[in-house]
Amino acid sequence: MTTDAAARATTDIRVLAEADLDRALDLSYTVFHLKPGDRTRNFHRDLLRDGLRVGAYDGEQLAGLAGAHRRTITVPGGQLPCAAVDFVSVLPTHRRRGILNSMMDELWRRCAADGRPLACLWPSESAIYGRYGFGAATEVHRIEIDASRPLALRPAPDSRPLRLIDPAEAPAMLAPRYAATLPQRAGRFTRDASWWRAGALDLDGVRMNTGQDGFGPVRVVVLGAPGEQPGGYAFYRTRGPGEGPGVVRVDELEAESAPAAAALWSYLASIDLTSTVRAPSRPADDPLPYLAADPDQVRVTGQEPDLWLRLVDVRTALTARSWAAPVDLVLDLRDTALPVNAGRFRLTADPGGPAGPVGATWEPTDEAPDISLDVRELASCYLGGTPLRRFVHAGLATEHTPGAVRRLDAALETAWLPFTGESH
Repeated sequence: MTTDAAARATTDIRVLAEADLDRALDLSYTVFHLKPGDRTRNFHRDLLRDGLRVGAYDGEQLAGLAGAHRRTITVPGGQLPCAAVDFVSVLPTHRRRGILNSMMDELWRRCAADGRPLACLWPSESAIYGRYGFGAATEVHRIEIDASRPLALRPAPDSRPLRLIDPAEAPAMLAPRYAATLPQRAGRFTRDASWWRAGALDLDGVRMNTGQDGFGPVRVVVLGAPGEQPGGYAFYRTRGPGEGPGVVRVDELEAESAPAAAALWSYLASIDLTSTVRAPSRPADDPLPYLAADPDQVRVTGQEPDLWLRLVDVRTALTARSWAAPVDLVLDLRDTALPVNAGRFRLTADPGGPAGPVGATWEPTDEAPDISLDVRELASCYLGGTPLRRFVHAGLATEHTPGAVRRLDAALETAWLPFTGESH
């Protein structure tokens, strides 16, 4: 038996005990070269304690960690429980021993037992996670506005008043507005009061870069008079002129209409002592560039994959979402990490009519396949953000029946592209 094989044989993969939470955080901080303060550490401890967690033990030594937060994510036509994978760490002394594979296998079992047909993550090293069946399912655009002159927009801004509110009041006031936007896009997460406070607004300062990037505290602007449901809102921070020009950083903006969005963007571009507005995470189909009267004033400065998705239970995932067009195809699906998903299946789906959606089925079959693909590519297409034809053109999926991919793309299509807008 080789040294590595012997190490794998003696490594015990099991649920991480609550008594080992601090050891696990120390391991993760070592791997990711982090040195958080007490508030951040306490926040991470709570996340790890309340989530799914797997530890790899080499005797008494904790050598690896994988965790997942219990979240609910929007999918086309509904919502599903999702495991947001985090804290994945293996000590540098224990790499290349199969520990990560073993921890992911155990995490999939925990997801199934916890009733979570989907898993997701934001990879620090994206090359690693494709082999576990994750595919990039949402995309973000970075948008920049030249605010050195008034922002000219084609639609007239909403005339309702804009007002700044105490960020501590934002969760109660804005949760209904956020919830109303959830069905519009797949890839969003539901939020409870604690996630609004810590994840969305960082009111307790648990993000490790808060206060270290030169930007001030979060500000919240809402559209609408007191007592009425806001037509939109924005979270932003500012950095005044110093070594460079003043900047407004927009962390989140939701609006019920184009005029409401125009009112918020006009406000953000008019803040004194700033000349640039940067929005580092906007949907790939954000209408802002089209609202601008001068396209040179609003530019998309970058784009990149955002949320990576994994279909842990393919049948549940496919039959839970809505469909834009009828489809009846046989798919030959590869899944080396979760063989229970692999095989040849007939997918039938019908969007229904005025009486409502009919739904979908996913059943084993011996018929010849119309399409062959890996679960990784199916995950990328699942939320409607990436057409399967792109993977066919790249040689990563195969169309056996002419027109089959076009029909599946039409069925998967959504009115708005998926978007996540948060990082954990």
